[in-house]
Amino acid sequence: MRFRNALTAFGMITLLATAGCSTTSTAPESTKVAKVEIFDKAYEPVTDAGFALPAIPIKRVDPEFRRQIVSYDGNERPGTIVVKTRERHLYYVLPGDKAVRYGIGVGKQGFAWQGEAYIAWKQAWPTWHPPKEMAARKPEVAKYVEKGMDPGITNPLGARAMYLFNDKGQDTLFRLHGTPEWSSIGTAASSGCIRLMNQDIIDLYNRVRPGKSARVVVIQ
Repeated sequence: MRFRNALTAFGMITLLATAGCSTTSTAPESTKVAKVEIFDKAYEPVTDAGFALPAIPIKRVDPEFRRQIVSYDGNERPGTIVVKTRERHLYYVLPGDKAVRYGIGVGKQGFAWQGEAYIAWKQAWPTWHPPKEMAARKPEVAKYVEKGMDPGITNPLGARAMYLFNDKGQDTLFRLHGTPEWSSIGTAASSGCIRLMNQDIIDLYNRVRPGKSARVVVIQ
């Protein structure tokens, strides 16, 4: 997969006014990707921080959206995250012209902007605070606007969340996060930002060290 000048092709990030994944606290590219290794056994049950994540029936997930190592022919340095929303793929660039590719689900907010940011901080088992706009549409979540939904296996942010800021230090309200809804991977979900299967977001979380060097490029 060739991304030409991905880090400079997009300029200013358009901040989201609202985001279903909010918490307090186009040009096509040429394709050259070869599958190397698929981690089907990575989706077995796991207990994490006292939470019992169930196994994902991975055979029901298209192989395209399962975690795998792929050949990657791009200019980004190792450690960069490249999100291709239209293809429902997220790449974590590795040395040696390789990348870890994850399947993603994209909510409406995930299509709201493109550009470059960095992961300012990350959180295991985050609390979810839906925006007031979502509560107006879905009264059943209104009680979580102020107090938040406690961490857990049904929390919409899943097992991990990573928070993207622009280079001015402003929160973009854009998140990379887990989801209990594994069947939404590879689709355009009704709300939220960029979601990964819980086992995948844990893997990505463990690879990322927050800071301005943790670059994220979002390509629509």
